[in-house]
Amino acid sequence: MSTLGLIVCGPGGRMGGTLIRLIEDTPAVTLAGAIDRPGSERLGQDTGEVAGVGHLGVEIVDRIEPAAGKKRVIVDLTTPEASVAHMKAAAKTATPIVIGTTGFNTRQLRQVRTLAARTPTVLAPNMSLGVNLLLGLVGQVARSLGDAYDVEIVEAHHRFKKDAPSGTALALARAAGDALGRKLERVGVEGRSGFGERKTTDIGLLSVRAGDIAGEHTVMFGGIGERIELVHRAHSRDAFARGAIRAAQWLADKEAGLYGMRDVLGLAV
Repeated sequence: MSTLGLIVCGPGGRMGGTLIRLIEDTPAVTLAGAIDRPGSERLGQDTGEVAGVGHLGVEIVDRIEPAAGKKRVIVDLTTPEASVAHMKAAAKTATPIVIGTTGFNTRQLRQVRTLAARTPTVLAPNMSLGVNLLLGLVGQVARSLGDAYDVEIVEAHHRFKKDAPSGTALALARAAGDALGRKLERVGVEGRSGFGERKTTDIGLLSVRAGDIAGEHTVMFGGIGERIELVHRAHSRDAFARGAIRAAQWLADKEAGLYGMRDVLGLAV
């Protein structure tokens, strides 16, 4: 079995460090490059030492192009602005890229989708197997219950997370909305204050930021006399990093185009 080289973007971040650690423990996968932002104090340092896993002999640089090549896949879990720049480099070099970044605005998402026509791309707000199974279950439950049950989503993450609601919470809300024939842009309610009853068609989203919570999502279907809750709790970032590595392995020999984690995992639509 040939070895697949992964180029990790953001090696000094929490997810980047987790990825580097798990790459070292994954057969047939190796660290082929590490990309940080221009001007970063980490440039020129050894990636393994920055990530706390010991010397790896891979220097942190600020350009993807020198590390790109055959049997290489870029893995990006950084920021929307950085991810768009990395996507441009991936398209330029025809290097497959896995993007798990959240918080994209409409323009940035359009750029990523357009560039994906030039290189294989996995774009997913959450790469854990459990969350992607949950997305399918939410749609099934929403279709079965219909408009008689209120849909509310509560998500909790660590204090350092910048975007709210989380990309996963938005994906869950869209899964419910699609199953119920509702556009999230019209019915989504982020938090609540003031006076008045909720609308029947509302899909509520509440964000909690505290401590070091890796990620928790609860989808509540509330009826009169009962409620159903679907819950996913991440115990660490390992689940997301393992999913990203799995996505990279799957993507390595695919044609150019935009894919999601349901494609990677072979889950039915």
